Parts: sequence; C-alpha cells; structure tokens
Amino acid sequence: MNRRLVGVAAALALVLLAAVAVAATNPALLITGYDTATVEAVDGDTGASLATVEVRVADSFLKQYVGLSATDDLDAGEGMLFVHGDAAERAYVMRDMAFPIDIVFLDADGTVTTVHEAAPESGSLTRYEGTGKYVLEVPRGWSERHGVEPGDRLVIDRD
Repeated sequence: MNRRLVGVAAALALVLLAAVAVAATNPALLITGYDTATVEAVDGDTGASLATVEVRVADSFLKQYVGLSATDDLDAGEGMLFVHGDAAERAYVMRDMAFPIDIVFLDADGTVTTVHEAAPESGSLTRYEGTGKYVLEVPRGWSERHGVEPGDRLVIDRD
C-alpha cells in the first residue's frame, strides 16, 4: 500500500513539475480570459471625439506580463488597456511581439501623457517610458491617424 501511495505521489509531482515548466515557457496558457472595454479618444481642447477602440483589459500581473506577446496581430479598432493601481513612472518593452504598436500612457483621469511608436525587436529590449495609471496599446500609427497626442483624454467604458 505504501509503495502504491509513493508511486501516485511521484506521478503527481511529475505532472505538477511538467505543468510548471509549460507555464514558465508560455505564461499565456494560465490566462483564462479578459474583460473588455471601449476606449474613446477625445480632443483635449475641443472635446471632439477622435476615435474609439475596443480593448482587452490587462488588470493583473500575469495579464500585464504577457500583454500582446501572445497575439499575432491587432485589427485597426482593437487594443489592450493595462490598468495599474496608481499613476507612476512606468516602462514597457516589446517582449516577444510580432507587430508594431503605439504605446499611449494616461494619467489617473485619462489624460494622455506620452505616446510612443514601438516596433518588434530582437536582442536587447528598448524601454518605452511614461507616466500613467493606464497604458493603451494599439496598432502602430493609430495615434497619428486619429490625432491623439499628449493633453487629449481617453474615456474608458468598462463592460
């Protein structure tokens, strides 16, 4: 009986070790789903609507770590919104990214503080820095096409 119990425990330990190894190499497998939201860009001077984008919300450490690296491409009206606990200096990188994006930093009230255009890289990672409680990632050129710049506001409507 004890040998059987030891054998079952050893088998469970091997399964657990294999699961940890798979999760370490592909943490996206641990994500069960994302909440979504609609984000509207509004001109900071006139209040006119500039654009709307549908986003997946990355509001946990794991979702923020994976980011868009498990995504092959974004359609023109898609993005990801990273939600942090407070506004602070932040740095984002293009780890394992397959396509270029705009990285838009927003303070706690949704005001755009910084916009970066970022391209996939190999080798050392470029740090895209800004101040924000929120960070919006959208297809590269989205900000320029819609005239989104520092001082504009993004209004977040969480589903």
